[in-house]
Amino acid sequence: MGKMDSDIDAFFSKAKKWKEEFEQLRKISLDSGLTEEFKWGKPCYTHKKSNILLIHGFKEYCALLFFKGALLKDAEGILVSQTENTQATRQIRFTNVQEIVDMEPILKAYINEAIEVEKVGLKVELKKTTEFSIPEEFQNKLDEIPALKTAFDALTPGRQRAYILYFSAPKQSKTRESRVEKYMQQILSGKGLNDR
Repeated sequence: MGKMDSDIDAFFSKAKKWKEEFEQLRKISLDSGLTEEFKWGKPCYTHKKSNILLIHGFKEYCALLFFKGALLKDAEGILVSQTENTQATRQIRFTNVQEIVDMEPILKAYINEAIEVEKVGLKVELKKTTEFSIPEEFQNKLDEIPALKTAFDALTPGRQRAYILYFSAPKQSKTRESRVEKYMQQILSGKGLNDR
């Protein structure tokens, strides 16, 4: 059995939704020998300080999120990518505690595979920033304003990616345009999306 964390006791006791599901996922994770830590405001389970999975809840479902889920074989076809731009992580989603109980042997097999992936040091091949398509609204501004293009090109690849994904997210062109307008000065100042 893995090591428990008291911050997570508090997290579970405060949970209004998915309480039973969280407890069951916690038990399975600890039974798999993982160490429990509180990271990003969520129960995170590690093996020798490497993140393996975390438990989180949403309105429609709760989930086990595997940090290197893209590397798992997914023999059961149950891993889900959170968004189309998610590269490494994958979730297994649940809507009731019985699903978790019924899937316990499968979940343990996936957790053991995730631990093995970590032990052998496999890494997820991430897409390069240049492989993401820049939304038309942002590309127009980059073409129009050379200083904006220079400032954007000077940002780290991670900061560039964050902007591209943020600007691409809205379905409506008008919303994409307003996001670009709002953040142009921040880009010109050499700051990332979340920099203050």
